[in-house]
Amino acid sequence: MRPLAAVTAAALAVTLTASCSAGARDEDATASGEGGTTSATASATSSSSSTASTPSTTPAPSTTSGTASTTATAAPSDPGTLTMAFAGDVHFEEYLAPLASRPDGLAELQDSLGAADLAMVNLETAITTRGTKIGKEFHFRAPASALRTVQGAGVDVVSMANNHGVDYGPVGLKDTLAAKKDSPIPIVGIGADEDEAYAPAILSAKGLEVAVFGASEVFEMTLSRYSAGPEKGGIASAAPVTRLRKAVSAASKKYDVVVVFLHWGLDYQKCPDPLSAETAQVLEEAGADVIVGGHSHRVNGAGWLGKSYVAYGLGNFVWWRSKEPDSRSGVLTLSLDVEKARGTGSDGHSVVRTAAWTPMLIGTDGIPRRPGAADTKRLTGLWEQAGACTGLEAAPS
Repeated sequence: MRPLAAVTAAALAVTLTASCSAGARDEDATASGEGGTTSATASATSSSSSTASTPSTTPAPSTTSGTASTTATAAPSDPGTLTMAFAGDVHFEEYLAPLASRPDGLAELQDSLGAADLAMVNLETAITTRGTKIGKEFHFRAPASALRTVQGAGVDVVSMANNHGVDYGPVGLKDTLAAKKDSPIPIVGIGADEDEAYAPAILSAKGLEVAVFGASEVFEMTLSRYSAGPEKGGIASAAPVTRLRKAVSAASKKYDVVVVFLHWGLDYQKCPDPLSAETAQVLEEAGADVIVGGHSHRVNGAGWLGKSYVAYGLGNFVWWRSKEPDSRSGVLTLSLDVEKARGTGSDGHSVVRTAAWTPMLIGTDGIPRRPGAADTKRLTGLWEQAGACTGLEAAPS
């Protein structure tokens, strides 16, 4: 897409092992990764409206609709359909670092991620060249110019509510917040205080106002030390989910579409843990139309939960690991009914008509690309298998 005109939580020392149904298993092997962060168990109580470029259809994405399977998404120019594209984790570490100084460094993603009316990713890095590493194994950072690189991929908004947003401490956070003010695209999920961190970005497309939130419930140092508070900068926390639920509920009464991008789940797991499933249910009840996210470095399952479309794991996207299964990636494109979103045609059902997964593989240069026909078929099958352990519906109810 073209650019738009535009609580503190204590870390819980509980490790949860998520189990997958046999039908959702694939050939994944244990792999090393960024390391050591988990979700924890919780109580059961608990840019623009202009015509976008035409998406490439070779190979065609896997599409699920309420009536049948098809091989193409609705054209972004259809006035009755708003298309929204989502992809996973993006950073600029090691051999990806030179891209951060090139506005066109990710321009090749325009025909996949950028082909939708609105597009979003998780920007998993501090925006700073200063600061001191906090006490953890992996640290990600990039200069402010990286925001233009992300914009050049066709991205309209990013979330920075994740376990790497404050990797370089208070100095790095100060730089990140300064970069946010001057960013060419909106940044959600991080702020100088909780009001800013939990505030949505409001995007406009197809005559709709779309409220976008970002939040994290990955229990590690960032969440425990750098969750935003009343007079404290940091990331938006979904642990507990109370503050986020309140913000989503308020937005659902004011805006046409509400999107929540979460950093959640367990490293290297293919199925949602109970806390993620509980959070999705709470946010669906609060009025979220789209609930997506990642953290596990795996592509997880997706589907409909009541009126919400939920995707538990979008995988890595622009990333320094390029060996399967870490390299499995893709773009999720949702087609939303504009009339239902406005309320003029609402029947109490989901505004998300269809969901299409465009499988990709991350190359040795860290950039995801569409693979050949054989890998496309294989990866599409794994995407469909991943839904077996989610408890989600394959079509809107």
